Amino acid sequence: MMILAVALAAVGLAVLLARGSSAPGPRTATATLAVRPHFYLGVYEHGSPGSYQMIQEFSQAVGREPDLAGYYSGWGEQFQTAFAQTARSHGAATLLQMDPTDASVPAIAGGDYDSYLRSFADAVRDFGHAVVIGFGHEMNATWYSWGYGHVAPRTFVAAWRHVVTVFRQQGADNVTWLWTIQADTHGTGPIEEWWPGGRYVTWVGIDGYYYKPSDTFATVFGTTIAQVRSFTNKPVLLSETAVGPEAGQAAKIQDLFRGMATYGTLGLVWFDITQNDGIYHQNWRIEDSRAAAESFRLAAHKYLRS
Repeated sequence: MMILAVALAAVGLAVLLARGSSAPGPRTATATLAVRPHFYLGVYEHGSPGSYQMIQEFSQAVGREPDLAGYYSGWGEQFQTAFAQTARSHGAATLLQMDPTDASVPAIAGGDYDSYLRSFADAVRDFGHAVVIGFGHEMNATWYSWGYGHVAPRTFVAAWRHVVTVFRQQGADNVTWLWTIQADTHGTGPIEEWWPGGRYVTWVGIDGYYYKPSDTFATVFGTTIAQVRSFTNKPVLLSETAVGPEAGQAAKIQDLFRGMATYGTLGLVWFDITQNDGIYHQNWRIEDSRAAAESFRLAAHKYLRS
């Protein structure tokens, strides 16, 4: 009997050890955003994520609360939970662009920054609601350190996949992954080379602006939308856009919204920031022009689904 008892105890201990051989994984947060053509209105504002005040001013000017409240997150910064909570109280999901300005993209791909990524992912997961995240936006252009001519596309793709994988391992399944490219223009690289694959992308974002009077939706976005749809059926969001005064702001806002609806994109995110530094850095702020604000209100009412 003693031998049998010892044997049974050993079996029981083996079962317990097998059950407890690995630490329990993190809890999971799951949240998604609806795929609804010409539905989403988003905005980037100066002062975000430190304050929501200018987003409220934008809302008053255009007669509609945004569905997406955006900000840019520098490498090493943590998720801005307070901003996300405020945005949610106003009916908006947070959209953030995580940019590896001071990081090595190969090192991200190799896991050197995983402790930071896990911390960020944990905060997003603990927030618990839908968050839109892009990594290394406009990577097909030359002006960022992680972009075309600075980092090989395959290296960027490896980093993108690694970031998404870490978030998923941490249970942050409340992320809508926004692969954000620059609209095709002179000097940009072939966008498909930067494509990480449908498993790692939820939405495709395209950034593009109206700089001059000859710009139209077809010339700014049409070619790029066609290119994207040649290799993926992922939904497309105009993820950073505006019409400058030099382009004929009030009139061309109508063209922007009409094209957004005609091409069946998810919506648009307006870059509502004053720059005043040449044709490529105009005063995009809608509140500074009564005619532009009125055109925006009319276009949003006409072309965006409520």
